[in-house]
Amino acid sequence: MAVKQISLSLGLPFGLGSMSGTWEPDEQEQKAAWEMYVELITRTSIEELAEEEGSVREALSSLYTLFGTTREILRKYGPAVAKPKGGDLSFGLIAVTVLNKVLRPLLTRWHPELADYESHRPPDASPIAYERAWPRAAELRSDLNEVRRSLRTYAGYLAEVAEVPPLADEGAS
Repeated sequence: MAVKQISLSLGLPFGLGSMSGTWEPDEQEQKAAWEMYVELITRTSIEELAEEEGSVREALSSLYTLFGTTREILRKYGPAVAKPKGGDLSFGLIAVTVLNKVLRPLLTRWHPELADYESHRPPDASPIAYERAWPRAAELRSDLNEVRRSLRTYAGYLAEVAEVPPLADEGAS
């Protein structure tokens, strides 16, 4: 059963604009949306990472795994999920845009910077304490939260397409 056509507007972080259009998903896209939704809501990707919570390294690593997961879902459902069916958007187009315009700018900037800082950690320093002492940690957390807002919106659209009530509080910012 196909979901009705939805209007989508996804703000992209870091001043990259937005993606908007209409999406009329079919049954395959609905299944792909459910799989992607489960991946998003079960990670730190849509939860705010407060100053003294968690690890920015773990958050970056978790977001990085979404590339492999998205590729796997796209391969599983094939080219049909890349073709718009009644609107101008498709699951494939939206998913690849999220990878390239939401996640990639964050990861290509911060993975190497954090790795460089981590490479100087003294052996007797706790990885978490050392990470929290990083002068750029607050800036990275701010960028993570900016990406989180886009991912929460994305997750909301995926829930709508999967025809499930939100299983996480995507609306909070």
